[in-house]
Amino acid sequence: MTAGGVSAESLASFAVFADHLNFTKAAAELRISQPALHVKVRKLAESLGRPLYHRDGRRLVLTADGEAVARFARSHDERLAQFLAEFAGAESTRPIVLAAGQGAYLYLLGDAIRTMLAEEPARLRLINCDHRQMLTAVRSGQAHVGVSVLDVLPDDLTVTELATFPQALLVPVGHRLARRRSVELRDLAGERMVVPPQHRPQRLLLERSLRSARTGWTVAVEAEGWPLITHFVALGVGVAIVNGCVPAPSGLVAKPVTDLPSVTYHVVHQPSAAADPRVAALLDRLR
Repeated sequence: MTAGGVSAESLASFAVFADHLNFTKAAAELRISQPALHVKVRKLAESLGRPLYHRDGRRLVLTADGEAVARFARSHDERLAQFLAEFAGAESTRPIVLAAGQGAYLYLLGDAIRTMLAEEPARLRLINCDHRQMLTAVRSGQAHVGVSVLDVLPDDLTVTELATFPQALLVPVGHRLARRRSVELRDLAGERMVVPPQHRPQRLLLERSLRSARTGWTVAVEAEGWPLITHFVALGVGVAIVNGCVPAPSGLVAKPVTDLPSVTYHVVHQPSAAADPRVAALLDRLR
């Protein structure tokens, strides 16, 4: 069935491509050749008269129109599955999809996820991604709900504050700052620090703030993710500034940094998503 040259099959194929943003992987899932998938996506874009993706270095990225098409394709697929389930007198088994990053999964969302999986194991599917990927997943319909720290709040999605934490200095118990109630950036003068890789939002904020405080410091090591950063601090490699939700393991203490802004985790979803009782139940659990 087609409308304006757009078929249900082409939409379904594009939704799979949007999941992977990789023609090889998407074609393998669809069990068609990569050139055949290229043709499907190209013809869909031509029928709609809009580019649906572009290249960003080595990555493929959906355009805003591509996100809208992928969202519609997935919504169409969900409505069809729901109709067929109801027609057969059965409940839909399609899961709700939650997209979030490592920190949110480790320190914020565990109880909600555990409860939902205990009630109905097939009810929830998880995507682990960074905040940009999370926003793309929600905008394209790949995820129903996303959780992340956001530098800029999107105006096209519904955004709700989930939890706010101070930023904290993580140091060994024997460190010179370990007995302080709190610290300021100037207290870090001369410290060797464990930091995220360059160009990460937290690294950029840290460098900018230390520069404004005229505080000299050096990079002890770059590490990806709070668990590895915490591990390096525990080994004595250096000190680190972490989100206040990151627990200090035995042998370390966390001290609030008073002149750094607090960190807020947000829940995001499409404005219409809360009308789905399954999404509403997940949002209630998260809050």
